[in-house]
Amino acid sequence: MITAVARRVASGVIVLWAAATAAYLALLAAPGDIVDSIIGDGADTPQIRAQIIAEWHLDRPAIVQYLDYLFRAAQGDLGRSYLLQRPVGDVIGEQILPTVQLALAAAVVGVALALVLAVTTRNRWARRVSSTAELVIVSTPPFLIGIVLLSVFSFRFGMFPVSGDQGWAALVLPAVTLGLPIAGVLAQVLRDGIDRALDEPFTVTARARGLTERAVLVRHALRHALIPAVTLLGWLSGVLIGGSVIIEQVFGRPGLGQVTLQAVGNGDMPVVLAVVVLAAAAFVVINTAADLAYLLIDPRLRRS
Repeated sequence: MITAVARRVASGVIVLWAAATAAYLALLAAPGDIVDSIIGDGADTPQIRAQIIAEWHLDRPAIVQYLDYLFRAAQGDLGRSYLLQRPVGDVIGEQILPTVQLALAAAVVGVALALVLAVTTRNRWARRVSSTAELVIVSTPPFLIGIVLLSVFSFRFGMFPVSGDQGWAALVLPAVTLGLPIAGVLAQVLRDGIDRALDEPFTVTARARGLTERAVLVRHALRHALIPAVTLLGWLSGVLIGGSVIIEQVFGRPGLGQVTLQAVGNGDMPVVLAVVVLAAAAFVVINTAADLAYLLIDPRLRRS
């Protein structure tokens, strides 16, 4: 167990390093000049440029700057924002809560809807209708789903706020927008897993013991079908983090989406790198939780 945990921690560190390095190289190769990003619309003189280069140590070789960034990041120092002239940790900390709320709400909506669809659409016609709707939802860009929901439930009926982050009502449409594609994919995976589980010998034994078909489905087949669905947790985390950036813009919500887009547009490298590392860390944590969930779902894996 100790060896497995150590291996998992080591692989997580490698993922974080690879993500930070890839983002660093991409931003380094992007067009534009860091000094121009820091100056912005302010005064631009050779003296000011020289002062900025000296203050930010931009005259050092790129490899030295990269190693310095990794060293500081390992100590929890994410640097200072070029644009806002504030510690990146403060910038991220002020905006992360609305994004986490949106991601968690969307995950709850997606998983709950997927479970309901997988369990209730067992006959042929219900399966066809549900599968068609799931395919349409998965194939539709999330921002388009958000625009449709806004047009119907906000502009036409006035049931929910158009934008902002005022109370739970402002969270409903963004969470549904982000959760519907997740539900579409998970429902198909769960339905296929249930079909395979119902053909296993243990379901025959459960029926022979007198259990009803609904009990066999919920108590045995569904639990067995959760294993492939849990494998998608890594994909789920990517959808939630990446989708939140777009959905927050569509619904005018505060969060990391606005901070990230503003940082990318202005070449604010410390902020972009911090968001990338944060997303990679979330990916590592969620995948580790998925590995542990396998042991809870299937007792046979504990023995192996």
